Amino acid sequence: MNKLMFPTCIMLFSVFCNAQKILDVSFLRCIYDYVYSKDTLLNKKSDGDILYLQIGMNCSKCLSFYSQQVDSLVNTPYYEKEFWRTFKNAMDNEGYTSSNYPHKRMKTYVYKNYPKGTMTVTDGLSMQDYIYEDELNAQDWEILDSTKTVLGNLCQLAKCTFRGRQWMAWFAPEIPISDGPWKFGGLPGLIMEVYDIGRQYNFVIIGLEKKEEPIVFSKTYVGSKKFEKTNRLEFLKAKKRYLMNMGGYIEMETGIDLGSNSSQKVMQYDLIERDY
Repeated sequence: MNKLMFPTCIMLFSVFCNAQKILDVSFLRCIYDYVYSKDTLLNKKSDGDILYLQIGMNCSKCLSFYSQQVDSLVNTPYYEKEFWRTFKNAMDNEGYTSSNYPHKRMKTYVYKNYPKGTMTVTDGLSMQDYIYEDELNAQDWEILDSTKTVLGNLCQLAKCTFRGRQWMAWFAPEIPISDGPWKFGGLPGLIMEVYDIGRQYNFVIIGLEKKEEPIVFSKTYVGSKKFEKTNRLEFLKAKKRYLMNMGGYIEMETGIDLGSNSSQKVMQYDLIERDY
């Protein structure tokens, strides 16, 4: 991951905010290193992302740094035309595994306490984005006695079972914010590190900044489309189908026949939420 790309995104962010619905203004931005296994059942090489958690007085937003980059670029002239040109070139030259075009890594956006008392999640499969509501602070934590220091903050250990996985979280009681990366929250302090016991999914904080910036509701990946409403379980089922046949989804959505480049190996994906 290229952490030196952060300033580019910050410069583009002011342009992006002008066209979006503002939900709140943040007072704190947390930056997490997110490492996960793409094909967990076959123990394939891990992949990674960088997540931003923007925390405001009324709500928070968690998204990928790379998603924020794309969101900013969407509002530049001719973005959509340029996107399809680079996407087709990448597919033609490198096949469906190519990443040589403007794209998001983790497409999940988590808006906590929006609307009030619940959570809104948007996510994407291929060129279609989806939206659903989820339960806020759904983890039932047990706080343990162990302590350690994370990013200079004394943290306490907690554990829970959440949607098919056992999770361990280090939270900072001295930062009295009941929030964390992805869908995690509900502890008496900011979650600084959280991982499942198999270490297939791991989030650890690498930056903590006092940052006032608009918390906006991001548009769809492709501006000409709208979010398709769904529920969490149906989305997870669709995601599993997509991951098992990405080449087929790309051809269905774009009309691009990947031909010999689309040889898809049968892969077994162990999603972060297993309860579908």
